[in-house]
Amino acid sequence: MRKPITRISGPTSTDLPSDLSSPTRRALLGAAAGAAGAALVTACSGNGSGKGSGGGGSHSGHSGGDAGHSAAPTGFVSPTGKEVAAAERARRGSGRVREVRLTAAKATLDLGGPTVPTWAYGEDLPGKEVRVTAGDTLALTLANHLPEATSLHWHGLALRNDMDGVPGLTQRAVAPGADFTYRFKIPHPGTYWFHPHSGTQQDRGLYAPLIVDDPREPLRYDEEWVVVLDDWVDGVDGSTPDAVLSELRAGMDGGMDHGSGSGGGGGGHEGHGTATGPTGPSRMMMGARSAILGPDAGDVAYPHYLINGRTPRSPAVFRARPGDRVRLRLINAGGDTAFRVALGGHELTVTHTDGFPVRHRKADALLIGMGERYDVLVTAGDGVFPLTAVAEGKKAAAQAVLRTGGGRPPAASVRPRELKGRVLLADRLTADDSVALPDRAPDRTIRIRLTGGMRRYDWAFDGKPYTPGQRHPVRAGERVRLVFSNGTTMWHPLHLHGHTFALAGAPGRPRKDTAVVLPNGTLTVDFDADNPGLWMIHCHNVYHAEAGMMTVLGYRTR
Repeated sequence: MRKPITRISGPTSTDLPSDLSSPTRRALLGAAAGAAGAALVTACSGNGSGKGSGGGGSHSGHSGGDAGHSAAPTGFVSPTGKEVAAAERARRGSGRVREVRLTAAKATLDLGGPTVPTWAYGEDLPGKEVRVTAGDTLALTLANHLPEATSLHWHGLALRNDMDGVPGLTQRAVAPGADFTYRFKIPHPGTYWFHPHSGTQQDRGLYAPLIVDDPREPLRYDEEWVVVLDDWVDGVDGSTPDAVLSELRAGMDGGMDHGSGSGGGGGGHEGHGTATGPTGPSRMMMGARSAILGPDAGDVAYPHYLINGRTPRSPAVFRARPGDRVRLRLINAGGDTAFRVALGGHELTVTHTDGFPVRHRKADALLIGMGERYDVLVTAGDGVFPLTAVAEGKKAAAQAVLRTGGGRPPAASVRPRELKGRVLLADRLTADDSVALPDRAPDRTIRIRLTGGMRRYDWAFDGKPYTPGQRHPVRAGERVRLVFSNGTTMWHPLHLHGHTFALAGAPGRPRKDTAVVLPNGTLTVDFDADNPGLWMIHCHNVYHAEAGMMTVLGYRTR
């Protein structure tokens, strides 16, 4: 039997795909509306509710609602369409409703030494964990006390399309001073999280874990810890994510271009930026080399790296007894950083990736891209041990502490030897038989080329920055293959909304919703088109997404 679970979590900044309510996205939305005749509809299915000014249109049946939806181009399923409602009715439910109220507001947070002004869900970082059981209905009301519109995206959940939280595509952004209720059935257990899909908001303190318990949980363990990794810049010496994006958009100023597509050049980056301007110090990073991720592991030189909202100087502490079996739920909520994670003196047993079970695999360390999640089991030793998350290629780290007995805490500079041991990537995992995607030839293949580079900061798919009218068509019931060809010399964590896919190449590959494509490499994934609507595909580097590395998968109507 499991002992009472100890859960420790805290808010950090989240990585988010660009939002259509940001200035850039608004301009793109306006252009697309003129070119494609797209318009925001005022009717919706009634499962979400809005209150307050929404900036154009309202939810049908809700006074002043602000959650209108983007009308699908002719021939595509709308987020408010009958197909979406039918799919939700078909999902099995427990009959239980979990009601939560969440407020997004300005906050001043203590990161374990540094105190920063930011935006957050409450006074903790990460935001308070939301825990439900698979089959439950979640009814979460978001109160927006921010100075700009926002939304919530439920990262990794194959939920109903009109609750996916993408302004300008699946809903109208929640306006300042307004409320909106996200209501949907929770389809499957696992480790998930939520964050805005609005501009660079995710790289502030706006994120929190979403843990979905399995009513027939097969694992046995004594303790459970939710561990959220993050890179932090907001409020430090005047920096904001928007200022970072502006600096990146200004380009390399003659530096070497890290891509192809619309840029040229070659070579590498050297050193960190240090120039000071009106928005604080330069945050553009150069020289972030990784043996795994390539010559450019990141764009941003963050001043802090966090585990559960704490710096290594005042780390989060996890307590257990020697011999306890502990489940770690690891979430990378970073904006621009992959983390290499190890627990000093311990071996990790990987049990899940992106919420779905895998055949158990031993490892010394994990490399986790932005948006990815891993569950692992460890058997706690006797003493005090560092849980270290190295910012891959960035020569810095986050750290927490496992304490099961007496002893001095490890120094912040400690790097466990396990970090250089067996480093596990997702492509070395095998899906558990219970969730393996049945072997089947694809009915449709969609090929997407990743383009852009640092000089112009013009990240895109197929050389075309995102516009809301883009569609890659699929039909319900198809087995779809996505082939991502990375024409850049930078790695990208790619995320598909509303579905899980299997890494292609052999039967039994792991099920995921976020996967890494390496520089000049190819990522091939398969999924079943079983969740109608309009779904984002994007890079989960916050700044790449906001630059335009996004597109839309659209279900055809019959």
